[in-house]
Amino acid sequence: MKKVLITGGTKGIGLETAKKFVANNFEVIVCSSSAKNVDENNKLFPEINFFQCDMSDKKSVNDFADTILEKFGSIDILINNVGKFIQGRISDEADGIFEELMFTNLFGTYYLTRKILPKMIEKKEGTIFNIGSTASIKAYPDSGSYCISKHALIGLSKALREEMKEHNIKVISILPGATLTASWDGVELPENRLMPAQDIAQSIFDIYNLSPITVVEEIILRPMLGDL
Repeated sequence: MKKVLITGGTKGIGLETAKKFVANNFEVIVCSSSAKNVDENNKLFPEINFFQCDMSDKKSVNDFADTILEKFGSIDILINNVGKFIQGRISDEADGIFEELMFTNLFGTYYLTRKILPKMIEKKEGTIFNIGSTASIKAYPDSGSYCISKHALIGLSKALREEMKEHNIKVISILPGATLTASWDGVELPENRLMPAQDIAQSIFDIYNLSPITVVEEIILRPMLGDL
């Protein structure tokens, strides 16, 4: 059975992706920084393996990776989905916001990927999805450090793809626009202005199932009516 590891997977895109893969007979491992979310989801979805991990903390990430590799042996599909949005402008956002978003949106993905890669390289097989954002390629007002972190993430993807070609490991960037997730809680918008998280999950699953000789390097998904 193929094994899928998804970060930030107790809600939104991550959870919908986990549900999609487990419904198609994959063994799915998910992490979240929230112990409460892990406990609640373990009860709701006993077919999925939920673990706690603070993806903004290097030691937590490395310890989590060691636990997963010891328990499951290797990972076939790594979906780096964890992400955090804090509104603010570079010129006047609170001190520490930049570091918080860089550690959560970039550094944790870097550390975890480095721990998972050796087994993929050994097997000459694997797929890595990095879930960015349209903010990975476009700057938005009041999203300074978030945009910086997401631009850096796509840079990581591009560099990693060049390194992994010779090892037969696919590296794919998924760049969704406005999606109905917890990031939009409290915002009053018509339902048709936000993409359902299930659509992003379906896209990830379909891309994974392409021929081994084809890789989708980067895909952008937006609401039909465009950016908000």
